[in-house]
Amino acid sequence: MVPNGLTEEDNEVFQDLTGVIPELYDGATAHWDLIEKYNLVDFKLGAKITGSGFPLYRGKGAKLQRALISYFLDQAIEAGYEEIIPPLLVNPDSGFGTGSLPDKDGQMYHMEKDNLYLIPTAEVPVTNIYRNVILKNDDFPIKMCAYTPCFRREAGSHGSDVKGLNRVHQFDKIEIVQIAHPDKSYEILENMLKHVQSLLEKLELPYRILRLCGGDLTFASALTYDFEVYSAGQKKWLEVSSVSNFETFQSNRMKLRYKDENGKTNLAHTLNGSALALARIVASILENNQTKDGIVIPEVLRPYTGFDIIN
Repeated sequence: MVPNGLTEEDNEVFQDLTGVIPELYDGATAHWDLIEKYNLVDFKLGAKITGSGFPLYRGKGAKLQRALISYFLDQAIEAGYEEIIPPLLVNPDSGFGTGSLPDKDGQMYHMEKDNLYLIPTAEVPVTNIYRNVILKNDDFPIKMCAYTPCFRREAGSHGSDVKGLNRVHQFDKIEIVQIAHPDKSYEILENMLKHVQSLLEKLELPYRILRLCGGDLTFASALTYDFEVYSAGQKKWLEVSSVSNFETFQSNRMKLRYKDENGKTNLAHTLNGSALALARIVASILENNQTKDGIVIPEVLRPYTGFDIIN
């Protein structure tokens, strides 16, 4: 197993740049100008209907969003994950089980009258499927995926990091979750990393992987890797995925156990990863693929979008 005693010195690039950073034409710009130019996302209408940070996708922007959702789900299902469509509201027990409560209480939208929370990620309802469940050895591994909108208050966020699609209150994401035997969880973590890598490579997006040090881990995680893609229009790295092994933290809270070959009851390990978060993926696709003639759609998405270019 990998120890969780990481230090600040370990907070470094685990895998350096993979892929080619595109050389853009003179006049290339950030995605917030592109979405306005091609009428892909309307933040003003989103603010009118709901409030700041709630984007409204339209036209080819909406179709690109739907294409990415379908593509990521198809890739997860091909990799052996069972598709789940979970509720978007969870009770406090579910939030506590995965560690979202009380840690992220201030970042979650709370429906006080019903004492329910809008999910910050599909990890919460999907992992809680197995709350208070005792598994058998031969049940492992359990692989699940889900597409959901995700809701985060992002209180205190400000500046250029939140401009456009960089940080929004509602965004779409495909999540992969595994329930694993403790002896296999770090091998499974590596497989989950490879799955996310394959998605970014097929989209032809330049990326790197960071291994988080102990000080940057959530209190629930034993080990987390972050994926960042390079967004050429902004000339910066954007986090698009976190892949984590929680070991027994969540299973202890959820009483998620299994009986081994000797009939002894043990805690299972839980893992999850974003595969992928769409808002920043869309931002990167738009910026990295912009040309004077329009935005070229990655080849793997064209069967889903039905068009090759946005112009």
